[in-house]
Amino acid sequence: MREIEIEDLLGLDPAGRVILDIRPMETYRRGTIEGALNIPVNEIPERMQQLESEKTFYVLCHTGDQSMDVAEELSEAGFRAVNIKGGYRAFLKYQLEKLMKAQDAQKEERAKIERSLIKKFRKNIWCKFTKGINEYEMIRDGDKIAVCISGGKDSMLMAKLFQELQRHGRANFELIFLIMNPGYNEENWKMIRDNAELLGIPLTVFQTDIFDTVASIDKNPCYLCARMRRGHLYSHAKELGCNKIALGHHFDDVIETILMGMFYGGKVETMMPKLHSKNFEGMELIRPMYLIREEDIIAWRDYNRLCFIQCACRFTENCISCGGTQGSKRDEMKELITQLREKSEFIEMNIFRSVHNVNLKTIIGYNVDGKKYSFLDDYDEQG
Repeated sequence: MREIEIEDLLGLDPAGRVILDIRPMETYRRGTIEGALNIPVNEIPERMQQLESEKTFYVLCHTGDQSMDVAEELSEAGFRAVNIKGGYRAFLKYQLEKLMKAQDAQKEERAKIERSLIKKFRKNIWCKFTKGINEYEMIRDGDKIAVCISGGKDSMLMAKLFQELQRHGRANFELIFLIMNPGYNEENWKMIRDNAELLGIPLTVFQTDIFDTVASIDKNPCYLCARMRRGHLYSHAKELGCNKIALGHHFDDVIETILMGMFYGGKVETMMPKLHSKNFEGMELIRPMYLIREEDIIAWRDYNRLCFIQCACRFTENCISCGGTQGSKRDEMKELITQLREKSEFIEMNIFRSVHNVNLKTIIGYNVDGKKYSFLDDYDEQG
């Protein structure tokens, strides 16, 4: 009478094996090896004629002792029968060891990703992250920050940077890694959760039906979706006791926003590094990735062989960055900046600095809180 180790059994083609679980039905229902057939040991004699004689039966009990007797009984009756050594207990032990090895491998991979932020990408990511926070005074002692995660590369990196800052920084602040599921398909939602587990990001999840709500909107559905998502994030963060939400906008987003305002809005404005909420009293929005370039985020992602969702909404087919054919205004700005970069490596930084160094004496008009000013207002006095 033959025996087989649990590891060897699991290496067999599931289609070509029959696992015969002889434990009581209630025990079998609490857990067994996937695909196992249950015939309790006391029913074996009367049901033996139902078994297909050309099959090989791998007999399973709890410890491997009772199954040895049944395997021998089946062999004497002309069946090909193999005892599963150690029984279901051996299977549980094998699964536990496999899980522990996977967890150890995941911890090692996570540590490598974290080290890369402090070492390999220290200059271009870590230092720019801390510089942005300090330069624009984004965090104060006692803050409770909702780090808003979409599942893309930017927000996932931001979450890791915040974890490192909390680990090594001096500010006394609290973090909640907040993610909204607005209606992701199951594949994208699984990828988000898998990445969070790999990176060690404890998600606080809430559900909305935003994707369903905007699915039938023809005009500016992306704008409406973004506004609704922002409102839900503010609202939920405030309910959790947060006074700030952090979004993963980066340096390239800032440059593109400046150009879009000029080309399509006829105005000079920028994406601010932080701002007070107009609709949620006491809440503030911060953008800690403000100084980090997208190319460096991509380099970090690719160096660590990570894969994140890009755009998981219902309109992905219309977005070039996600594989579609119809580009947005932001896509146009990306292309323009790429062309300008070929002419000068200083173009992007000069655009960025332009909104930091505004000379009001050379501005024809501007407005503050809805009140418009013209250079003519004090032109004669200056003369």
